[in-house]
Amino acid sequence: MKMRSVTPMRIAKTGYIIMSVVFAIVGILFIANPELSVLLIGRALGIVMVVFGCVRLVGYFSKDLFRLAFQYDLEFGILLIALGTVVLIKSANVMNFIFVALGIAILADSLFKVQIAIDAQAFGIGTWWLILLLAVLTGSVGLVLVFRPVESARILTVLLGVSLLAEGILNLCVVVSTVKIVKHQRPDSEEYTKIESVYEKG
Repeated sequence: MKMRSVTPMRIAKTGYIIMSVVFAIVGILFIANPELSVLLIGRALGIVMVVFGCVRLVGYFSKDLFRLAFQYDLEFGILLIALGTVVLIKSANVMNFIFVALGIAILADSLFKVQIAIDAQAFGIGTWWLILLLAVLTGSVGLVLVFRPVESARILTVLLGVSLLAEGILNLCVVVSTVKIVKHQRPDSEEYTKIESVYEKG
């Protein structure tokens, strides 16, 4: 019987973990050094968003066993690439756009993660509650970033850092908890039967 290659899944999972850590590190840098220039912030965010968008597209097409972590990544991956490209091109004069766009992206991703947490509970994944908690917290920070209750560049940079840190931790938790790579994975038709069986038992 022909088995599906797990290489794309390994690439996607590894890339997800690396980019989640990068998001968290960039967030910590913004928090620790809020005096960074707008140009540097824009370029750093643009690069990270484009790369993570590509990783998400790989994840969507990798078709891991549970189909949880990557199920919304086609649309979100394209969105990240588009936003990241705009930020890179216009990084010197789109600071307001950066805050609003990233805030909306983080808020949307958090809502998707809430659905993933609910699906994870149905699959019997024990850490579903942690995913849900982190999704709610991250979404709240993203919402604050969109409305920007203060105008201080320093405070906004710290808030941006907190958002990136929360998003990084959330994505890391999701990918570690829900992406299961099974050697000698069967074709889709048989895998769906297997998943349905797990769902019915759980």
